[in-house]
Amino acid sequence: MAVSGPVVWYYVGVDVGTASVRAALVTREGQVKTTAEESVSIWEPQSDHYVQSSADIWSKCCRAVRRVTQGVPKSQVRGVGFDATCSLVVLDQNFRPVAVNKDGKAERNVVMWMDHRAAEQAARITTTGHRVLSRVGGVMSPEMQPPKLLWLKENLRETCWRDAAHFFDLPDFLSWKATGSLARSLCTLVCKWTYCPTEKWDDSFWTAIGLEDLLENNHSKIGSVTCCPGSPVGKGLTQDAAAELGLDLGTAVGASLIDAHAGGLGVIGADVSGSSLPCKHQPMTSRMAMICGTSSCHMAISQGPLHVPGVWGPYLSAMVPEMWLNEGGQSATGRLIDHVVKGHAAFPQLQEHAVKSGEHVYNYLNRHLSSMSEDSGTPLDLLASSLHVWPDFHGNRSPLADPTLRGMVVGLSLSRTLDDLALLYLATLQALALGTRHILEAMTQSGNDITTLFLCGGLSKNPLYVQVHANATGLPVVLPAQTEAVLVGAAVLGACASCDYSSIQEAMEKMAKVGKVVQPDHELQSFYSKKHSVFLRLHVHQREYMALMNA
Repeated sequence: MAVSGPVVWYYVGVDVGTASVRAALVTREGQVKTTAEESVSIWEPQSDHYVQSSADIWSKCCRAVRRVTQGVPKSQVRGVGFDATCSLVVLDQNFRPVAVNKDGKAERNVVMWMDHRAAEQAARITTTGHRVLSRVGGVMSPEMQPPKLLWLKENLRETCWRDAAHFFDLPDFLSWKATGSLARSLCTLVCKWTYCPTEKWDDSFWTAIGLEDLLENNHSKIGSVTCCPGSPVGKGLTQDAAAELGLDLGTAVGASLIDAHAGGLGVIGADVSGSSLPCKHQPMTSRMAMICGTSSCHMAISQGPLHVPGVWGPYLSAMVPEMWLNEGGQSATGRLIDHVVKGHAAFPQLQEHAVKSGEHVYNYLNRHLSSMSEDSGTPLDLLASSLHVWPDFHGNRSPLADPTLRGMVVGLSLSRTLDDLALLYLATLQALALGTRHILEAMTQSGNDITTLFLCGGLSKNPLYVQVHANATGLPVVLPAQTEAVLVGAAVLGACASCDYSSIQEAMEKMAKVGKVVQPDHELQSFYSKKHSVFLRLHVHQREYMALMNA
């Protein structure tokens, strides 16, 4: 007679990134059992305009969830958690999509996070000097929702603005599709909409920037009901959503997170008691979670509010309930590396070599740099001693908070070889790591005490990117045991909503696990000190050149 073991409980984490939807089936211990990925469409109707379809995104979410839960009894899936990019979704009174561009294509109703059409509106909002700006580092970013809403009103008044009845952050749209609840997560509202958990909406802000119509009906268009991340939303999955996702009616759904914040949950709370890390006997406030993919976010939490110039926050309960969050970031990281590498004349040659060796292009580049280092007898990092990059090709998110800054490269030669491409790639990795150091210094000067970096996201799978970050910052870098830490973070939300864990903190500690630890090479400290000095001068020079040309 067969003896059945204990019933295994699962949680589904759904992560909507820039170009794809990913889902994972995760155990109560945080082990990822299966994953699935579905690509989503992106349109660029004009320069700096990036749009998506909420229907397309939801359809891909359903397909991915059905794939990861195939063959698993529905009753064993206890909860679902969603995270997504902080893109803006527009629906009409009947919850139908509303076009966000002049082309009038209604199904394209999502203004993406990286859409910078509202740069001028963001600058105008900053000049108001309104008190809510103190929560976003003093500068309104075009990646936040108020400038995007203002752009829609000023440019699509007779179409989008007239017809819009619901403005959702994409994570909240997903929880609404799943549950029918219009409750908004504090993560999205606090981080991207200027909401304050203790003071609620500041009506004077919306009036000051010309969006007083959003105050109507108790702010119904932008959210009048809020909840903490991970708290149960509505009554769980509706009948329609359950059928589309292939799960049981009423399955618990946790209040959503922005994708980077889900990555934070997936790494920052891990149990380090068995390690020799400097944060071992320190509170969680000594850790920075860095979620690095297309762009990068730098998350640090504190017991009290810390105001860091040029860094978003302090945000209360935006990631970990009752804790304050500061969020730094870089607008283009993985995207910048791709841009630099694929735009080089030697890229076809790189592709050819990578295919022949059966490696990914970046694995091949990393190995090529190691060979260059061995052949020359020069430490790998020092190969880029005379090549310097300012990485803000898409503007600076923090700590300078200047979307007008652009990329710079100093030290180019006429070479078009694979060696030249490898050096430019290395200099770009170093520039991104020095950007992280720049953010760390700003946070430290304002009261943070960061001793350890916790990395996750696509770029954390690149060993050279990780090692350069350790070397440039002088801090150890912790990688998660589960490479899909963002999906684990999303699953944490489902675990909390199901009440299988009593709090986000408990779920993080039990479900997040430490993997590899990468230590910095302290012999490179002098090199990176010099490199950092050059790095800091580059943006100063760029602003001098702008001033000269505008004089």
